[in-house]
Amino acid sequence: MNLGRRALAEAVATALLLAIVVGSGIMGERLAAGNVALALLANSLATGCGLAALIVTFGPISGAHMNPVVTLALAARGDHAWRDVPAYLAAQVVGAVAGVWAAHAMFAMPIIEHATKARAGLPQAFSECIATFGLLIVVLRGARHRPDTVPWTVACYITAAYWFTASTSFANPAVTLARAMTDSFAGIAPANVPGFWAGQVAGALLAIGVDRALAAPDRTGSA
Repeated sequence: MNLGRRALAEAVATALLLAIVVGSGIMGERLAAGNVALALLANSLATGCGLAALIVTFGPISGAHMNPVVTLALAARGDHAWRDVPAYLAAQVVGAVAGVWAAHAMFAMPIIEHATKARAGLPQAFSECIATFGLLIVVLRGARHRPDTVPWTVACYITAAYWFTASTSFANPAVTLARAMTDSFAGIAPANVPGFWAGQVAGALLAIGVDRALAAPDRTGSA
């Protein structure tokens, strides 16, 4: 399939992902009457279910990366052509921003916003390192050994990571950038974005290294 169609699939899938993340956060916060745990539960379940559906739908077209570090990690392993990476990254960023705007429009919020929700500090950045590491290990190992299970394993991991990480598991540079453009439950103050990106890059590099170590042939010559 040509690159244009695959990039379009990435843009649409990423836009729908952000509409799910931000929209369910807005709805959950409005209906939870101040109960943050209930709002986070709604947000995490909607995101997990949406992820599974999007990967099943768009996976056969573009791979349904929806995430720059996934694209880069797959390219580094040789599973994705480096020449296609710029188009994928651009599509993911454009799609992510469009998804935030769509969520705002659905809930009668200003289309253009700047987040004020602080997510600062080393524990938050370290959480993003762990969240991204785990996500990429699930993707890389699953793509190699059980590609049919990737939609469900990724969805389950992200749902869990909403709860076991202090950052609620953004694990995605494009998602992080777009969520700085919503002053809602899912938002992140722009000043905190670089810390999240640093954690995500560190987690991605660690995952690539561990994946290579796990794929190394053993003494019998099998991988």
